[in-house]
Amino acid sequence: MSPETTAGTAPGTGARSPVYEREVAGFGTVRIVPVDPAGDLDLIHSWVTEERARFWGMGGHSREQVLEIYEFLDSLTTHHAYLVHRDGVPVALFQRYEPDADPLGDCYDVQPGDHGVHLLIGPADSAEPGFTGALLSAFIDFVFRDPTRLRVVVEPDARNTKAIDRMVRAGFELGPEVEKPEKRARLAFLSRDAVRG
Repeated sequence: MSPETTAGTAPGTGARSPVYEREVAGFGTVRIVPVDPAGDLDLIHSWVTEERARFWGMGGHSREQVLEIYEFLDSLTTHHAYLVHRDGVPVALFQRYEPDADPLGDCYDVQPGDHGVHLLIGPADSAEPGFTGALLSAFIDFVFRDPTRLRVVVEPDARNTKAIDRMVRAGFELGPEVEKPEKRARLAFLSRDAVRG
């Protein structure tokens, strides 16, 4: 059993077991469940094509294009996509990846133990005070459960000041802006030592 596997089945996810489950005081139970590209297509397509998700880069994608992307991600061993549930309700799309196996790896000096993440908060309850912070805390705990992961790397669009400010409040240190094929990104880093401190 991998260090990320937790027994049980998340409500509404069929036979899929969560890879992570945590009770967050005052927030609820957070479960991270692998994406089923076909089974979750309606939900994911509706989220990634909303105007508020414009920095996700899939605004004009058809259902077929979104399915193709998530089926491709599902075929990789270096990239993983998850739906995040709060008390059984999907609230976020979370992706993690190995930067040296991603185009990002061509944009900065990847360090041993670096682990990249992407996060898209769903439309419901996202304005609730402390909502994003509670989810970020769970995601960071999930990533660092693997002792080989020493630093979380994020790469929000450089124009997405809201996301960048949120990362700084969560303890990330800002890095340089880098040019990727699809965007100019602002790197930010959070080390295991800073979290476990």
